[in-house]
Amino acid sequence: MEYLVIVGFVAVIVIPMMLIFYTYADRTEDEIISNQVQKISLKVSDAAEAMYYLGEPSRTRIRTYFPKNIDSITIGNNEIVFILHTKEGLDHIVIYTPIPVQGSLDTHSGYHNINIRSRGSYVEITD
Repeated sequence: MEYLVIVGFVAVIVIPMMLIFYTYADRTEDEIISNQVQKISLKVSDAAEAMYYLGEPSRTRIRTYFPKNIDSITIGNNEIVFILHTKEGLDHIVIYTPIPVQGSLDTHSGYHNINIRSRGSYVEITD
């Protein structure tokens, strides 16, 4: 009988602690991915702005790692938009650029070589 009380007491303590840990770990993973994507989009935006002001035929290449859970990437209308799939739904990361940008990027996770090229009146971003 005493063993059952001890096992019950341990279960009451351990199970909620495990649930809290896993919930916190999932939330932390989503925040890390979101921060990585925001850093990537700022790096691309800064490079695009530099190429625009240097003029045609300026170009550069950025090698970066795309994390998992990127659903789509839209580049156009002076903005770079990453849509991420998180545990709570979709998360939109939008970076506005002071210059016109166009292009497309693959969404698969892994390393990408992002090519940024001035086209005179706009900047083309591709991989």
